Amino acid sequence: MPLVKVNMLAGKTPEFKKTIFDCIHEGLIDAFGIADWDRFQRIEEFDKTNWEAPEGKTENFMIIEFTIFPGRSREQKKTAIEKITGLLCEKLGIAATDVFIVMNEPPLENWGMGGNQK
Repeated sequence: MPLVKVNMLAGKTPEFKKTIFDCIHEGLIDAFGIADWDRFQRIEEFDKTNWEAPEGKTENFMIIEFTIFPGRSREQKKTAIEKITGLLCEKLGIAATDVFIVMNEPPLENWGMGGNQK
């Protein structure tokens, strides 16, 4: 059950944003073996006055954060990063240098679903 948050500049079309979701989801299916229904994704958009990125980044720069159950291997994480970045490049023309991914793994005791601690 990866929780996905994408931070990016505002102004992209609904179709562009849906493609971002689909690229991420496809990468997570391939790398982590999650189920197709397992989509917990959101995009947070910022106007330029609330967004700062290093020099050389384009209007497509995005920060993708995953909150995931602990236990995925280094190789699975590497596969996810490479697959998602590759799909964003292929389907949306986003440069690999404009994709920044971080994965957070809180212990299972910090997860609650349906009123129950995991």
